[in-house]
Amino acid sequence: MLGLSSHDHKVNFCKFTNETRNGIEDATEFSGQKYICAINGTAAGGGYELALSTDYIMLIDDGTSTVSLPELPLLAVLPGTGGLTRLVDKRKVRHDRSDVFCTTTEGMRGQRAVDWNLIDEIVPRSKFQETVEERASKFADDSGRPKDRKGVEFKPLARQDDGNTVTYNNISLQFDREQGVVSILIKGPSSDPPADLVEVEELGDDFWPLALTRELDAAILHLRLNENEIGTWVFRTEGVSDRVEAYDNFLELNQDDWLIREIILYLKRTLKRVDVSARSLIALIEPGSCFTGTLLELALIADRSYMLEGQMENSNLSAPTIRLTGLNLGAYPMSNNMTRLETRLIGEPDKVRNARNLKGKLLEAVDADEAGLVTFTPDDIDWEDEIRLAIEERASFSPDGLTGLEANLRFAGPETIETKIFGRLSAWQNWIFQRPNAAGPEGALKLYGTGQRSEFDKKRV
Repeated sequence: MLGLSSHDHKVNFCKFTNETRNGIEDATEFSGQKYICAINGTAAGGGYELALSTDYIMLIDDGTSTVSLPELPLLAVLPGTGGLTRLVDKRKVRHDRSDVFCTTTEGMRGQRAVDWNLIDEIVPRSKFQETVEERASKFADDSGRPKDRKGVEFKPLARQDDGNTVTYNNISLQFDREQGVVSILIKGPSSDPPADLVEVEELGDDFWPLALTRELDAAILHLRLNENEIGTWVFRTEGVSDRVEAYDNFLELNQDDWLIREIILYLKRTLKRVDVSARSLIALIEPGSCFTGTLLELALIADRSYMLEGQMENSNLSAPTIRLTGLNLGAYPMSNNMTRLETRLIGEPDKVRNARNLKGKLLEAVDADEAGLVTFTPDDIDWEDEIRLAIEERASFSPDGLTGLEANLRFAGPETIETKIFGRLSAWQNWIFQRPNAAGPEGALKLYGTGQRSEFDKKRV
């Protein structure tokens, strides 16, 4: 598959699988879910990378079943969907043993795999199924997830696509293909939040935060996979800020409830998709917008945010405002385990502390700028020109250069397994994917399965 895929498809595939595995680990840590990988056969490459994202790896001890990461010797690429990072950072396998393991095509089995911490347990064939069921039952008993609650049925999303506009119930995408821009308009809730949790369950996937998250998730994946020449995403919002705040307050008040917790976690993972998307992100805070709380996260991570100072001439719409809620202060950490607020203001801790005191307050452009929450605050005279120039400037730059620039600037602060996967492992893998030793006509990726021997360029770069 990789040998026949275009470069951008390889990258999108790897990014999606990385996010999926990160989601497994996130659900393990915060949702009370437990994952076991029971290997009866060979777990090679991506199969073992999936195993590495679980809590517990069991391998049948039959003399033939193995785990392996053979990408380098077989394909001249890396185990690029988390394999190398989880091996040394999560499983804590020594780097010299990891080197041996990752250059051994046949993989490892039996007691050595346990001794090297590549797996957690080997089980004789005669007891394998029984032992897997025992472990699964024990993990389930320790989970803490409610056994008396029904899940939410996800109905198919309402979606219309006419080529230049994609419309969902709460989000619309408007394309300017000449400029390589999409305007992503997010609509705030049309009604107040439900009175209680019973009503939330009755609403199901029509509950606004959940409906919005599903649509935003789908829109991001659509843009990544199907619109790779649309290099700039412009986020706009429309609605009543008080209602957005009310929904945020409802989520925060009920975050210990199983369903509300899962919705917040789903929002967190979806916002992380925005963070790591290889697109320029611009937020426009205009009259009638509702960049409050959860929706403000999109402006906080944007590479640029523009907030109109005052009103537009001859308009009866009030000057735009933004507002922080409690969810901005910890519910949606980035891959670096910091909030977008902390990441944005990493060199200004006083402003981070001050932002906590601003929770719930409507901030117009001058105050938002003073708090460090927006980039520029043009007035109505300069607004259109500044936005136009910013978008035109972005379109004039190298997309490759912008991708590298943005990925390096968005994630200040400490490294984590997630930031290493996206910022180091994926970056190296994406470079290797384009090198002749892997992707050239005589590269290993192209010749795999043909019986022909690869001819490598021996220069180290």
